[in-house]
Amino acid sequence: MVDLLVHSASQLLTCSGGPQRGPALGTLGLIEHGAVAIRAGLIVATGSTEELRRSYSASRELSAAGRVVLPGFVDPHTHLVWAGDRAAEFEQRVQGASYLEILEAGGGILSTVRRTRFASLETLLAESRPRLRKMLEHGTTTAEAKTGYGLELEAELRLLHAILALGSEGPVDLVPTFLAAHAVPEGWQPAEYVALICDLMLPALVPWWARNGQGRPLPFVDVFCEVGAFDLELSRRVLECARSLGFPLKIHADEFNPLGAASLAVELGATSADHLLQTPASDLKRLAGSDTVAVALPATPFGLAVPTYAPAQAILQHGGILALGTDLNPGTAWCENMQFVISLACRTMGLSPAQAIAAATINSAAAIGRDERVGSLEPGKEADLLLLSVSDYRQLGYRFGTNLVSTVIKKGRIVVAEKTDGLD
Repeated sequence: MVDLLVHSASQLLTCSGGPQRGPALGTLGLIEHGAVAIRAGLIVATGSTEELRRSYSASRELSAAGRVVLPGFVDPHTHLVWAGDRAAEFEQRVQGASYLEILEAGGGILSTVRRTRFASLETLLAESRPRLRKMLEHGTTTAEAKTGYGLELEAELRLLHAILALGSEGPVDLVPTFLAAHAVPEGWQPAEYVALICDLMLPALVPWWARNGQGRPLPFVDVFCEVGAFDLELSRRVLECARSLGFPLKIHADEFNPLGAASLAVELGATSADHLLQTPASDLKRLAGSDTVAVALPATPFGLAVPTYAPAQAILQHGGILALGTDLNPGTAWCENMQFVISLACRTMGLSPAQAIAAATINSAAAIGRDERVGSLEPGKEADLLLLSVSDYRQLGYRFGTNLVSTVIKKGRIVVAEKTDGLD
């Protein structure tokens, strides 16, 4: 007996077999007329509808009615929690100001810091919940979420508290990242601020997490390695300090300038290196030869109206693990929609729909260290499923500007549903 049997899918995409490297990307494990058996929030079996109906009786059945069923999207890079907006800066950019020019003039990240630093926990939760709900409605069932708009210990911990609270509310599982090294706060020199992070913030985070982290593993620690933020030496200092304290690592790498951050990520064993718009060929080859996941964020160059996107084909040619994320943030990519990211990746990075789907599920789960639990439909994994409103998975990528997700199942529970869904 199982709790739920989802059956009669035109195409069931399992994405099974673990993270997909290089030319293997796009292995969807497609089962025609597929079904998924679920018990206690976990997947018991996948197979054809005929096979699973013969093998399992179910308390409830849900007919996919000839639609696509696939794993829930995993978004491995978001700045979910902030206060306010930066619509005025968007207007400046479309009139010709660059991102770095706005940052140097005291705008950009620092503009959001001014609003977020003094926002109450209640305000942060109230502003972030609608964004998280939109992510869920568009198919994201697990997401990373960063701090980074506080730039002082108390405010950064308040952001972490908000991330933990939102994750506890569910249904989207949130994987926290501590990004105090997001920008240099006003009145500080970069080296002085990095000393504060290493001498005060990171050591204080360890006991704070023991008290407040709900028994979860330590959060990731990230750094924005970029001109105008933290150079390679200072980025190394933050990450080496974090690693010495037991934190897993991420890095914002080579978004605007090739500073060597991707190679640093490999050297230090970071779980992912993200952005990669300006990564040199030699560093790309080194990254692709490692287990560090290359996270492409195509909504960001789209949001900035720049022509350079992450070099997906070079990463795959060298055998790398490529993932996709939204980079949801108030300045460059206010985008809650992984479907749109898939469409962008197909058009700007040359991915096939199958490759983009795998990069947004099993590989993006690897980018946050959760590929043993989510990202594919395999026995023993959490039952995070999407039902699309279409019968062919290639509609993802082909279509954009609309929501093709009709039903979201999180840990075996239907959390977004059309009124027409056929629960028996």
